[in-house]
Amino acid sequence: MLTRILHIDSSVNLESSVSRRLSAAVIARFDDATVTVRDVARHPLPQVDSSFAVARAIPRAERTTEQQAALKLSDALIAELRAADVIVIGAPVYNFSIPASLKAWIDLVARAGETFRYTSAGAQGLLTGKRAIIAMASGGTSAGAENDFNTRYLRYILGFLGITDVTIVAADALARDAEGAIARAEAAIDALPVAIPRHEPA
Repeated sequence: MLTRILHIDSSVNLESSVSRRLSAAVIARFDDATVTVRDVARHPLPQVDSSFAVARAIPRAERTTEQQAALKLSDALIAELRAADVIVIGAPVYNFSIPASLKAWIDLVARAGETFRYTSAGAQGLLTGKRAIIAMASGGTSAGAENDFNTRYLRYILGFLGITDVTIVAADALARDAEGAIARAEAAIDALPVAIPRHEPA
């Protein structure tokens, strides 16, 4: 059975990005896989707007042609996410957080009734049975530190959507020890298990 991978890169550094290098190395660990690439830095996604906000609150069967169009890209991105067994995200740290391009992707896929729902017990993620691997790179921020609003946020939002199997591969604090940070991240990638998770469509 082929592993279905959704590969998201978000670094604006297109030539020598560490997060791109690491996310590519993660992909290479899966010998038998189909990969869908969504490079949100090379091909930026639009910010959500008022037409999106209105359309998403209307039941699918009642949406006008214009409202359907407002959600067309979001629907396509959600379909990519649903189809994936493994989500690999290249996530550099920009000002202690994630790139705006990656946040735009999150805003387009995090939709009530599609990727999560509200119940009497609270919010419930609908994208269960998936695995996520985050390739994080930073100049000075340490992964998991109090000021790391990159991996902490990504782990939280993915969990909110139902993806609780999240692995962080970090080349962090590159400004202090780039060679050591990259070597540790590459060793962590080499040790990654590549078993295929059981896919449970939402």
